[in-house]
Amino acid sequence: MEANGMKQQDEGTVRYREPYKPGGVLIIIAVLLVLAGIVLSQSMVITEQDEYTLIRQFGKVDHIISEPGLTFKIPFMQTSETLPKKILVTDLPASDVITMDKKTMVADSYVLWRVSDPLKFVQTLNSQISNAEARISTTVYNSIKNVISSMSQNEVISGREGRLSDTIMENIGDTMDGYGIELLSVETKRLDLPSDNKQAVYERMISERNNIAASYTAEGESEAMKIRTATDNEISVNISAAEAEAEKLIAEGEAEYMRILSAAYADEDRADFYTFVRALDAAKIALSGENKTLILSSDSPLVQIFNNVE
Repeated sequence: MEANGMKQQDEGTVRYREPYKPGGVLIIIAVLLVLAGIVLSQSMVITEQDEYTLIRQFGKVDHIISEPGLTFKIPFMQTSETLPKKILVTDLPASDVITMDKKTMVADSYVLWRVSDPLKFVQTLNSQISNAEARISTTVYNSIKNVISSMSQNEVISGREGRLSDTIMENIGDTMDGYGIELLSVETKRLDLPSDNKQAVYERMISERNNIAASYTAEGESEAMKIRTATDNEISVNISAAEAEAEKLIAEGEAEYMRILSAAYADEDRADFYTFVRALDAAKIALSGENKTLILSSDSPLVQIFNNVE
């Protein structure tokens, strides 16, 4: 026996045995673990909340995973790819459209959509979002053109909030269902006039609105004049009636006064007293100036009253 090995002699034959080395086994185990890790990584499929996972076998879609979580596939035979499950936004290029009254307008819109049937999406659009956006752009533009061409410019402008979008969606209908796409909404960012005739149209619209305002003002003034005239007539009638009633009451009061006065001086003594009082009032009025001398003729009624008093 030697330090580095063992020699045996048997009938003239000499054999040499290598010493045991444990490092070779560890390398084999490590290689196996690496291969196992590679196989495991090729087998695992992680699906996120906002995506579909397509499992292909030899290039053909074998099945579709729509629920989030961890699943497995056959390594090296099956491959996986993802499609978005969330709502997507496609911005359409601004384009010219012509209204029913032959007015050109510029429509700038965007579309909200999502993949509703991943298998149809793969079969018809080859899983390409760019292919889907091109198809959506063409379909929506044709719908916008058809809808606006059936409306006048004023109708388009007045219906740009909500009603126009609903009409476009109705016109599209279920056209995109065959591609596995669901259109959620078509929204208009800008629906405007071309820059070359925008100012002229604005001036015409301002003129029309001014004419409408002037018409409303004239109608209001005419109605106000009618109300003022009717009110003045009613006031005149009421004043005339009040004056007539006042004259009537005055006449009745004077008549009552004369009746009372006549009754008060019905006998001779009272009549003489009344005549005396009236004579004094007349004398008082005659002596009211600076000249305090009263000259009367002998046959004056006032002299006769004073003579009777004596």
